[in-house]
Amino acid sequence: MTVMTAALRRRLAALAGLLVTVVALLVAPATPASAHAVLVSTSPTASAVTPSGPSEVVLTFSESVRKVPGKIRVIAPDGSRADRGEPRFDGPVVTVPVDPAGGRGTYLVTYRVISADSHPVSGAFTYSVGSPSPPPVDSGDDSRADPVVGVAVKVAKFVGYVGLLLLVGAALVLAVLWPGRLPRRGPARLAWTGLGLLAFATVAGLLLQVPYTVGGGVFDVTGEGLGAVLGSTFGAAHLVRLGLLAAAAFLLRPLLAGPVGRTDLVILGILGTVALLTWPLAGHPAASPAPAVSVVVDAVHLGSMAVWLGGLVMLGGFLLRRANERELEAILPIWSRWAALAVAALLLAGTVQALIEVATPSALVGTTYGRLVLAKVVLFALVVGVAAYSRQLVRRRTAAGSPTSMRRAVWAELGITAVVLAVSATLVQTTPARSADTEGAGADSGYFTTTVTSPLYSLQVEVDPAEPGNNSVHFYAYSLDNRPLPVQEWRATVALPSAGIEPITIPLLPLTDNHATGEIALPAAGDWELSVTARTTEIDQATVTVTVPVR
Repeated sequence: MTVMTAALRRRLAALAGLLVTVVALLVAPATPASAHAVLVSTSPTASAVTPSGPSEVVLTFSESVRKVPGKIRVIAPDGSRADRGEPRFDGPVVTVPVDPAGGRGTYLVTYRVISADSHPVSGAFTYSVGSPSPPPVDSGDDSRADPVVGVAVKVAKFVGYVGLLLLVGAALVLAVLWPGRLPRRGPARLAWTGLGLLAFATVAGLLLQVPYTVGGGVFDVTGEGLGAVLGSTFGAAHLVRLGLLAAAAFLLRPLLAGPVGRTDLVILGILGTVALLTWPLAGHPAASPAPAVSVVVDAVHLGSMAVWLGGLVMLGGFLLRRANERELEAILPIWSRWAALAVAALLLAGTVQALIEVATPSALVGTTYGRLVLAKVVLFALVVGVAAYSRQLVRRRTAAGSPTSMRRAVWAELGITAVVLAVSATLVQTTPARSADTEGAGADSGYFTTTVTSPLYSLQVEVDPAEPGNNSVHFYAYSLDNRPLPVQEWRATVALPSAGIEPITIPLLPLTDNHATGEIALPAAGDWELSVTARTTEIDQATVTVTVPVR
């Protein structure tokens, strides 16, 4: 009987991890690419008055959408549910069966769906049968995710980035640049820490996606919601990543203990390359106008970041402190070339990403996404300047003899790039600038949103499309610790003092305890003053004022 070698056992274990990956790929849904779907039409149309009750309500979005269980509701004039059975999803069209004998009056339709890039899209509208009546209130749960969830999602992404660079940096340096005389215990611990952080962030991302898409708090994770997430492209990409991490763990152990053969290094490289693709496949790049290009470019961007920053951590944390002058003379020129290639790849990939996601110069300065890109460019320029100084030290051959200056430059690079990573974690949760014309996320024209605070509450204000003509307004009230805050009475007015337009009252419709909406016709462009009063108890109320640029 042939005894199985250790190398063979490692490769079989890696194969088992790859099998998990393949299964996840096979069960992944084949959904077309889209991004930040928006509601483009309804039947009946919003605010329409029909002579008789429809048997179904049809919502048509700009792109294909997915179901959020229990989050599409039709409320009859008496407050009861008028929808019957599960809504049908056919690409961008959602059909909701409705009881046609629900009675005369105004009906409220509330919805929450998921676009292909895993972001939730929610809203509401009314229609009337026979004649309008006071609109009903949706007594269901608020369909917006707790703000804490949004922050937790960004933190999980940041932790995942940190884990990736620690793992890649340690593995790469140990495989190619590590002096044979130095012990590997410290870098090995760093690599295992990176692997653990990456696995934790992946699992956390899966679990947080449930309340993020369905709505609710951090711990509002249900079996039905988790099943929906796991059955999506987002869930499949994360399962693939976990399978690849499991496979890589078996091959990492011998590498962290000592030199390994070329075959193991090639397998590790393949696993790492495929794992990098799971990030863009679960986010904006997969839903871009050129998904194949965006996915590849984003993977190159992420991989270059991991090589550069991970190598800097190894350089500053270990090699510059432990390696002798002769070893540094051999290591630093090689690392300098690696860093130059990684920075070049980052610059090229970032440029392509920006051209695809931002699309226009006006979107670069007029959207939240574009401004985050500009902030990232400024920080990147700073860190490239520090890196150029480091390379000058290497060229002058002073870094090996006096590593203190080199170490300071390395930690300066890492300090600035930590901020870059934080910006990136926020960027991937922000609506791409290319979608600003339809969904608006921060554009000066097409959409306005802001959050203001009073002594009693914080209020999220949304005005769409923030242009002359008909506009929709949404108000969301939260307590000062960011919990949904019930409001007993809403009042709002809008005025344009520069044009002599006195305050106009906005009729408001409460959708949930902390959410109200309304429609207002703004006759002219200008900086409109929007005043909102929210009464939270019989005696407690506060008024906030917001300047809304209407162009």
